[in-house]
Parts: sequence; C-alpha cells; structure tokens
Amino acid sequence: MNEMVQNPPPGAGTRATRQRAAREAAATPGADRVRVNDPDRTMANILQVATAEFADKGLAGARIDEIAALTSTSKRMIYYYFGSKEGLYVAVLEDAYRRIRRIESELHLEDLAPEQALRTLVGFTVDYQLANPDFIRLVMNENMHRGEYITQSTTIQELNIPVIHAVRDVYQRGVAAGVFRPDVDPVDLHMSISALCFFNVANRHTFGAIFKRSLDTPAATAQRRESIIEMIVRFLRP
Repeated sequence: MNEMVQNPPPGAGTRATRQRAAREAAATPGADRVRVNDPDRTMANILQVATAEFADKGLAGARIDEIAALTSTSKRMIYYYFGSKEGLYVAVLEDAYRRIRRIESELHLEDLAPEQALRTLVGFTVDYQLANPDFIRLVMNENMHRGEYITQSTTIQELNIPVIHAVRDVYQRGVAAGVFRPDVDPVDLHMSISALCFFNVANRHTFGAIFKRSLDTPAATAQRRESIIEMIVRFLRP
C-alpha cells in the first residue's frame, strides 16, 4: 500500500516545496518524460483521475503507474507534487470535500426563510450525492480505513466547520421563528441529513435488488428526494 519511490527527490518535505520542485523539473530538459508548463492544471488533472481510481479500487487497489498513464505524466512527477501514494489519496479526499463545501457556500441559505433554507440544503445534498457517486465511494473507502487518513488532514476538518455553522444558523433561526422544535443538536441534524442522502446512493443497488425496485428512474429519484426532504422537515417541526 505504501507505494513510495526509491530515493525521493530532494526538497520533497512539504507540498509547497514539492510543487516548486515540480515546476523546476518541468523547466529542465530531460528532467521528466513529460514537460509540465501548467502545474496547477496538471495537479487538477491528476486529482480528477486519481479520484476515479481511488473511488473504484480503494487505496490498496489503485496504482500510481495507472494514474500517471491516464494523465500523460509520470510517476516521478506525481511524487513531486504529492509525496507518496498516501499523500495523493489524502489530497483526493481534501479535494472531494472542498468541492461539496464550496457549492454549499453558494446556496445563500441566510437569505431564505428557515424552512425553505432547510429544504434547499437537504435537496442540494440529495442531488449532489446522486450526481457524485465517487464522493460516496471515497467516504466508504475511508471508513473501511477507520478514518485513518482523513484524521491526518486539518484541511478536511476546517472545510467541514462552515457546514455545521450553516446548519446551526438555519436551525436556530427556525427555533426563533417557532417553526422548529428547540431540542435538536445541529451536528446530529447534519448527521441525519447525511445519513439519508448517503444511503440513497451507497445502498441503492443492493436495496433495489433485494426489494425488486428500480431506484434510478427519474420518477423514483424525484419521489425519494421529496421523501428525504419531508422526513427532515417534519422531524424538526414542534
């Protein structure tokens, strides 16, 4: 699993240092088999491909050689950027959480009435997770590792602070307006929203097979979406 290169390049201690080293390597003739003129775009491409690889095969099954081939770069260049296979995996997790939290921040929940804000947040979570099953698979894989790598990232912990603040703000405004009951923990509320939306993607194949239901049709998707929203809203009503 620890797919480190032998004799890693000098100055590979921090991500910023590795990025500078990568830019220097890209500018040096013969330093790598692919010359990188746009490091940011190269890193984004690596993260996109690595996301699919880790989501599909897990940390143990994914191969840096395969990621390098699919990005038309090299294994050596990937290690310049990310340090190790595990470093790339953590960067993929960070990028996955960064995307969902960035879009959440653009919902402008503070401009909506409490119940409408809650409906908007829950509906968004349903839609995002359905449209991004790789996010679900990454989270499932990391849970199989018992959160070993996610706990190494202060970035992920910081990225998840705003969503709790947003949930707390919507909930407290609803309590003040008398539309939500006053005995719910915002973190527990966030967990309940996540659980319903997560199961909707993670278990749809097994659930559909066992109960002989097609859960991927537009009608089934819309019905389940509305059910999840209503369950959360009714749970909070006085």
